[in-house]
Amino acid sequence: MSEALLTLRLDDLHRELGARMVPFAGYSMPVQYPAGVMKEHLATRASAGLFDVSHMGQIVLRPKSDMAALALALETVIPADVAGLKEGRQRYGIFTDDSGGILDDFMFANRGDHFLLVVNASRKHDDLAHLQAHLADAADIAMIGDRCLFALQGPQAEAVLAALVPAAAAMKFMDSHVVASDWGELWISRSGYTGEDGYEISVPGDHAEAFARALLADDRVSPVGLGARDSLRLEAGLCLYGNDIDTTVSPSEAGLNWAIQKVRRKGGAREGGFPGAGRILREIEEGPSRIRVGLSPEGRAPMREGTVLFHDGTEVGRITSGGFGPSIEAPMAMGFVPPALSAPGTALEGEVRTRRLPVTVVTLPFHTPTYKR
Repeated sequence: MSEALLTLRLDDLHRELGARMVPFAGYSMPVQYPAGVMKEHLATRASAGLFDVSHMGQIVLRPKSDMAALALALETVIPADVAGLKEGRQRYGIFTDDSGGILDDFMFANRGDHFLLVVNASRKHDDLAHLQAHLADAADIAMIGDRCLFALQGPQAEAVLAALVPAAAAMKFMDSHVVASDWGELWISRSGYTGEDGYEISVPGDHAEAFARALLADDRVSPVGLGARDSLRLEAGLCLYGNDIDTTVSPSEAGLNWAIQKVRRKGGAREGGFPGAGRILREIEEGPSRIRVGLSPEGRAPMREGTVLFHDGTEVGRITSGGFGPSIEAPMAMGFVPPALSAPGTALEGEVRTRRLPVTVVTLPFHTPTYKR
């Protein structure tokens, strides 16, 4: 018997807004609202979209000695420069395993006297156990269960949030601040999974509905579900854990070398020291055997996840994410191919229902990001 789905704290609000709910990562989640995926996507690109991402994990690490020691301990499980992350800033991170595969990807912030990690819902309990197994001597580690998490994304996100929380306007890309508000203590970061400027806001659970309603009362804000979240991130060329990255994919293969700063690479002051470092550092220097690329199918029909790719009649890879891009008005996909076939303009074929159709390698992202720098 399958386990019952968990519900979001604002489940009643989503249903009031007309959401169609679907199972996702063990939760009942809104996939779309009455406007539909296309309009929700375009509303986010043109104005502002509000996403309830409270299913994700919020993990706090408090040092048992000091933050400097905890930062170095965290570097034993993350191939990123944790020690160099300044207070009030966040960074993209990945957990790797001993074979160099990716256990999860996440955001981590230096909050002055602790670190905050926001991890994927499908991996959050595994991530918590992973941290407890490796960092128990350095930190008190806890999953936060009494807060909701929202993402407000789009060119009007700053104006909308600043009308309620004025301090948000001064935040820079990848800032992570704690802000007092009429809805309690807000944990606000400025980044996003859509390619647009925007924020993630962690809100005390007992104030979450009032805060969400205050945002939705602004005519510039549309509720947005998982469907448009996926098309937005794909247009932005961003990976989805479980599709484009997992334990079978290394950071270099995924095109994530940028997430491993020089200080952790070969010749750096704190070279290696994380799981899978041998393979990962070698691939940074020599290149991987396959690489994630953007793909543009010919015509209007998308090529979906699992589509096998061919070159000159030989199977060379497969698509990991695919769909239609409302902003680019064309199908789009990402997948893995050998480096020799990764140059933009390379002609491939994707097998769709026994037919092999043209698809071309293109430069990522499909839609130019508009993050506030």
